[in-house]
Amino acid sequence: MARITGIGGVFFKAKDPRALAAWYGETLGLAIESWGGAMVRNDGGPAFAVWSPFAADTGYFAPSGKPFMINFAVDDLDGFIAQLEARGVAILKRADEGEMGLFAWLMDPDGNKVELWQPAK
Repeated sequence: MARITGIGGVFFKAKDPRALAAWYGETLGLAIESWGGAMVRNDGGPAFAVWSPFAADTGYFAPSGKPFMINFAVDDLDGFIAQLEARGVAILKRADEGEMGLFAWLMDPDGNKVELWQPAK
C-alpha cells in the first residue's frame, strides 16, 4: 500500500515573498535558494515532523491571525534566542514543556507566528 513518507514542505502566501525570504535567511539562518525558498534538512534534528490540525477557534497561533504556524527545530534554544535578540527580534514567550522539549515563539515581518522547538533528548 502506498503511504506518506514525510513532510514535503511548508507553503504560504506573503505580501513580499522576496523580502520575507530575505528576512528568514538573514534572521533565522535559512539558506535561501535562487528560486526563493529553502531546502530544510533534518541535520541532526528530530527524526520526524509533526502534522497536527488545531480547532478553528484555537488561540495557539495568536497573536497571529493566520490559519497556520511554522515550527523550526533548533539544536540550542537559548543560543538561538540570544542570536535573535541581538538582531532585535522580540521573543513573544518561552516555555519549558517537559517531555516534548523547549519552546519559544516569535513573529515574522508578515505576521506569521514562528515556533522554535528544541526537542527533548
